[in-house]
Amino acid sequence: MKRILTIFLALMICLPSGAQFIGGRYQDLDDSETVAALKEHIAFLSSTLLEGRAPGSEGEAEAAAYLTEQFAKYGLDVLSGQFGDEFGIKQEAGDTLTSRNVIAYIPGYDKTLRNKYIVIGARLDNTGSSTLTVNGEPRKNIFYGSNGNASGVAMLAELAKRLSTNSLLLRRSILLIGFGASTQSYVGSWYFLNRAFTATSDIDAMINLDMVGTGGRGFYAYTASNADLNALLQKVNSTLIPIVPEITATEPFASDHRAFYDKEIPSVYFTTGRYPEWSSSRDVPSIIDYENMERELEYIYNFSMELANGPKPLFRPADAVGKEGAPVVIPYYDCSTKPSFLNSYDPKVFLEQWVYKYVKYPQAAVDRGIQGNVLVGFVIDEKGKITDVHVIRGVDELLDDEAVRVISASPSWKPGTLNGKKVKASMSLYVEFRLEKR
Repeated sequence: MKRILTIFLALMICLPSGAQFIGGRYQDLDDSETVAALKEHIAFLSSTLLEGRAPGSEGEAEAAAYLTEQFAKYGLDVLSGQFGDEFGIKQEAGDTLTSRNVIAYIPGYDKTLRNKYIVIGARLDNTGSSTLTVNGEPRKNIFYGSNGNASGVAMLAELAKRLSTNSLLLRRSILLIGFGASTQSYVGSWYFLNRAFTATSDIDAMINLDMVGTGGRGFYAYTASNADLNALLQKVNSTLIPIVPEITATEPFASDHRAFYDKEIPSVYFTTGRYPEWSSSRDVPSIIDYENMERELEYIYNFSMELANGPKPLFRPADAVGKEGAPVVIPYYDCSTKPSFLNSYDPKVFLEQWVYKYVKYPQAAVDRGIQGNVLVGFVIDEKGKITDVHVIRGVDELLDDEAVRVISASPSWKPGTLNGKKVKASMSLYVEFRLEKR
């Protein structure tokens, strides 16, 4: 009853002029169904009654209960029970703080891959509240956390809905997790990986959603320069999607993906980056760009489907380092100035203007009906020459050899730089071979 009242009050507070009560919720007549749902989620999760969702607080517990209800409503199997998967955190004072993770499951259909998992997570908690003295009077200052991270939890809920609706298309299984106590050194994600879930070696990749609500200021994907994930992002970026993330080599914020890196699980962190209202009482629903959130949701859904159905991305340590500590080869996205082809830094231009113009589909592969995506790695040296062309993830020798041939024959690029000096830059791209249906 308290949660229903909280939702009602939160919606009343955020209700714009011209909104109506439709289908059991208040919504603007111009809102899409997804935008209306995102608004409802964020209004509740960042309402005054949850008091900033500090780790171990009643507000965080309410957020966990709310996400549990949404997962169940959207048809997912909730593995963490009614009250979440609880864990304790010992405090310096000697007492124990109790937090919880919320875990839901969507089974994959493929007999060989359904026991492999993609984890998609978002932190439940925020920094809570503090008490200020104003003119001698104590006043509570609430860090509402509409973008940090009610936005990520809202995105997680709506992503769960889409994936559940299309579960028959998923080869791998999906674990969707709301992590508790993330702001305390990612305890919830650490607990999941080290105590709650025993098959961590079966997690093929992780997607982290943290602060995704201010899309007008940018949309970013951080992979720690993982070549396989960068190549997959480039593949999805080349499709007709209304918004694509900028692949960044700089981690915008520390978050739960770090616990997965520690387990050498490839992870991508989606975020809209830093924003002025971060960690303040001004982080309220009015700063959220809901229309861009809907577009981001569309992208992340498509990326999730590719990740669930494609080759397993490999976890790679940092590139080799020279004797004096200077990198021998720099990942493409870590260059100060990225290598460019035909005056463009967008790898899609290389694919469109060179690879797909000159690639030849082997007739023997056509006759045998062979198709797929060949992941090719290569190095652009200090003179802009393509070297070290190799297949990272192949399909068939016929297609693999043709992909290597056409990339090896590339004209020179403009080399990348690091701190003003020309460097060798490593890169990887998918070359798609697709037969037309007749």
